[in-house]
Amino acid sequence: MPRSHRTKPQPQGLQGWKAAIHEYVKLINQAEIEHDASLLRPFVADSDHLNRLDWKLVRTREREQSRHARSVRNEAKAELVRVHESGQEASVLLRFDLKRTVEHKGSSYLEERREYERVWVQEYINSWRIIRIEPVVAERRPRFGASASASAEEVIPPSHEHRPIYKFPSIPYLNYDILTHFNHRPSKISYRRELAAAYADHWWDKPNPSYEEFEVNCTNYVSQCLFAGKAPMNYTGRRELGWWYQGRDNGKEWWSYSWAVSNALQSLLAASKGQGLRAQLVQSADQLALGDVIVYDWNGDGRYQHSTIVTAFDTNGMPLVNANTVSSRHRYWDYRDSYAWTEMTKYRFFHIADEF
Repeated sequence: MPRSHRTKPQPQGLQGWKAAIHEYVKLINQAEIEHDASLLRPFVADSDHLNRLDWKLVRTREREQSRHARSVRNEAKAELVRVHESGQEASVLLRFDLKRTVEHKGSSYLEERREYERVWVQEYINSWRIIRIEPVVAERRPRFGASASASAEEVIPPSHEHRPIYKFPSIPYLNYDILTHFNHRPSKISYRRELAAAYADHWWDKPNPSYEEFEVNCTNYVSQCLFAGKAPMNYTGRRELGWWYQGRDNGKEWWSYSWAVSNALQSLLAASKGQGLRAQLVQSADQLALGDVIVYDWNGDGRYQHSTIVTAFDTNGMPLVNANTVSSRHRYWDYRDSYAWTEMTKYRFFHIADEF
């Protein structure tokens, strides 16, 4: 199948920095499909970004070669999110909606993701050129970061950063094991993997209005998927314990750290005991099933910053994942095509329990 790329048609009369942005989007499309950042060099003056892009494209090409896969179609659509014009300069926040068709051993699948870039454009000798590009590497920004410890900072959305801390009272827990004459233990709950994956595919590119949306939303999204698959919440009334989302109380939202923070979720899953959500830590990605979870430590320092959920598999049986923050659908699990990835990146693979 011949390789191709497609962009939105250029509007008639497009001039100035807008024409420059349109040309940039077209070249990005071509660079992604050819894995060749040099295509942008005559048009983009930011050598640091071109080197960064080149390294990402090289990693992607090498990975596809090792998998015996190839990109056969790429479509990039860009939307202007925010623009600031000042004389002979303009700064633009771009949203890219990327679709890539990957051919793999006789079959193909569609990968989708949504990324953001800040682009600075400058007029130069009666034409406009791009002088600076900053990708928004959202997977590396644990702004509301916390560990699973009691001293962890609050996980709060931007609009509520200064609200007072409120602790819900713990609810009673009846230990049936010590009441031998009173055997009414609740029946086990089966994890519905197909429901978790279906939820992930439905909400990958838009927020569910029933939940709070964070600036760093990956783990909140994964927790929603797990809950949609019937994983039971364990409400402890303490933010550092259990896995729970309380909802609104007097207009405010409350949740456990493990619900919204990657490092706290992996600590909970690694412990794999107690009530509610549990998992088994496995050694490799090919041991995962639909609805399982991967967490990512970009720096190799033991703090996990990103979470994804398995929603499909390639022909080799390797996971394709969904994620938020950088909204992604059916993305190859290793994230070597992300600006967040480094040579120090480590992964943890969690097989969610079949029953709770």
